[in-house]
Amino acid sequence: MTATETISQVHVKRDYSLVGESTRLALKTGLASADWYRTPVPREAMKELMKRSDGPAIRDTVVWLGAMAVGLAGGIWFWPTWWCVPFFFVYGTLYGSASDSRWHECGHRTAFKTRWMNDVVYEFASFMLMRNSVTWRWSHARHHTDTIIVGRDAEIAVMRPPDLARVVLNFFGLVDVWRSLPTLVRNAAGILSDDEKSFIPASEQGRAVTVARVHVAIYAATLAAALASWSVLPLMVIGLPRLYGAWHLVLVGLIQHGGLADNVVDFRLNTRTVYMNPISRFLYWNMNYHIEHHMYPLVPFHALPRLHELVNDDLPRANPSIWDAYREMIPAFIRQLRDEDYSIRRELPPTARPYRAAPQLSSAGASG
Repeated sequence: MTATETISQVHVKRDYSLVGESTRLALKTGLASADWYRTPVPREAMKELMKRSDGPAIRDTVVWLGAMAVGLAGGIWFWPTWWCVPFFFVYGTLYGSASDSRWHECGHRTAFKTRWMNDVVYEFASFMLMRNSVTWRWSHARHHTDTIIVGRDAEIAVMRPPDLARVVLNFFGLVDVWRSLPTLVRNAAGILSDDEKSFIPASEQGRAVTVARVHVAIYAATLAAALASWSVLPLMVIGLPRLYGAWHLVLVGLIQHGGLADNVVDFRLNTRTVYMNPISRFLYWNMNYHIEHHMYPLVPFHALPRLHELVNDDLPRANPSIWDAYREMIPAFIRQLRDEDYSIRRELPPTARPYRAAPQLSSAGASG
């Protein structure tokens, strides 16, 4: 019996809070902190793949920040004429989208070999994304432990039934910013939610408050500069790029797990690998190899293509393009509007091992 077949035997009303009925059910059934399926990789090959190096990340970071500097300089130079638009488009995309993959990889501390380099880029990228660097480090650790497990994973991008208006608005960062800024202000006031307390260790909660206060202070100073100069230009540099530059973050982020199964313990069922053009791969830092990343999150971004070659015979067919992934995902979202238990089941090649089944759900433990 497959994982999707097991889960679909009974309708479970999804409670996406981290302290509710779905949390209790995930703990009861063994979905929380489960033993996930991973494609076997020879020990020596994995040892080679996991080698860290400062070189690739330094190179890409210099290109990233250098291109941001050029975009910003051109945007300021041509402000407020229409000539500033392409420059701010480049700056905003690198600020509001490429920062997500840098945040992600440096959060895993795999991008650079040198720890402080990971931590500096991680803090810098967290600020650009309006993410509390403490909260999100622990949130993302939970995401990897309990990937798309309802009631456990705090980073499920599209809940069921899908809110398609929210998905569209997020291409302009509107929903994320609407949620992120009040959360930062709340954290800066010393208040952590029950969900946040469920995954942030008590020893780290004070630091989460401190980080939020630093972020809020910088945003307040930027807003003061805009008011004092009676110009939106300071906000075009800090803050607004999280809105007008978020499009690529959302474009590639949605296809990581969108339309696929929840509450399973096999990354091949709930995660998608997609082949992408070189520009998107640079912005995304090879996270298009997303099944591979979830199976082996300690493999650095620059080694993921090699990992893909080793495990590809055990994976579903990779989508050949971003467009192909959306052609598969959008109909699934539409169908989930009327059947929230529906998910895409991707066929495995003959060379693959069977999907691993999820823990059995009983109607006695389900709600709804």
